[in-house]
Amino acid sequence: MDKIALITGASRGLGCALAENLAATHHIIAVGKTTGALEELDDRIKAAGGQATLAPMDITTDAAMQQLCRSIFERWGKLDLWCHTAIHAAPLAPSGHISPKDMRKSLDVNVTATSRLISYVAPLMGTSGQALFFDDPCSGTAYFGAYGASKAAQIALARSWQAETERTGPKVHILTPNPMPTATRARFHPGEDRSTLHAPADEAARIFAAQPEIR
Repeated sequence: MDKIALITGASRGLGCALAENLAATHHIIAVGKTTGALEELDDRIKAAGGQATLAPMDITTDAAMQQLCRSIFERWGKLDLWCHTAIHAAPLAPSGHISPKDMRKSLDVNVTATSRLISYVAPLMGTSGQALFFDDPCSGTAYFGAYGASKAAQIALARSWQAETERTGPKVHILTPNPMPTATRARFHPGEDRSTLHAPADEAARIFAAQPEIR
């Protein structure tokens, strides 16, 4: 298996589903903070005949991200695909009542860590790699100030990188998944009828079916 995929935010939700879907064609490097969830993902990937390398770490720890990308280079010399699903969902709050701690963590995870990762991952991807970012268009929605502002900033970074690499590569994709019954959504929409939402595994399959060039 000569294709390598890095999934940041692979512990659960869409990131986990993308990892399982890609494992048939890629060696998966799964990054997440929850070791147990990563080990369960690894078990499912191995049971299906795939291979994964687990990286239980926090993307805001700069030294860990540097070491991870250095290890990818030393072992494989490249990265074919990066799916960035790691996100911090701050509690909903009126704009005048967002705690400094929540805003700081939102910016650290959703913006600063993303910016650093782009700089570390880009050299591994060269001109032929591909990166996937996932929009959540809630910017300007009542009570979504911390999450909405930091998510919009993350996507703005991705759009700039997309424009800068349009002719040279790597290819940057910005996708908007259908609503899914994830832990993040549950925090924002408690009591929602989750039976109407789209399973992460179905969304992962739909994403790759709609854009087969990603694989």
